[in-house]
Amino acid sequence: MKARVKWVEERTFVGESASGHKLVLGTAFGPEGKTPGPSPMELVLIGTGGCSAYDVVHILEKGREAVDHCVVELDADRAEADPKVFTRIHMHFVVKGRALSHDKVKRAIGLSIEKYCSASAMMAKTAEITHDFEVIETTAK
Repeated sequence: MKARVKWVEERTFVGESASGHKLVLGTAFGPEGKTPGPSPMELVLIGTGGCSAYDVVHILEKGREAVDHCVVELDADRAEADPKVFTRIHMHFVVKGRALSHDKVKRAIGLSIEKYCSASAMMAKTAEITHDFEVIETTAK
């Protein structure tokens, strides 16, 4: 896997993946505290949530569950001293669908966080990762 990050100005950078996708990232600067995009550590947290959400949807679809919607809300703490690694990450999953099995959703989330999600595995080296979830019934399409 390859990627490239280019400094643009002040505290603004553009990251580009090998697949050609670009995103602006940076940290607050200047008297007004302008933020050009998410910080690198926000991207790490978002990536962890994205990795796990992807797994959950994939596992549920493979199990023929009628998933309509999946969101993972993340809440995290970082160490106060450098390097300011994540020390705690809580993932709250909201999964919506038709006649979803509560047990299958629970299993999919567990499999993601404990086995399949590479980002969660890396983050677990420094952070306590916890999760919970809710299943919301939607009407048939």
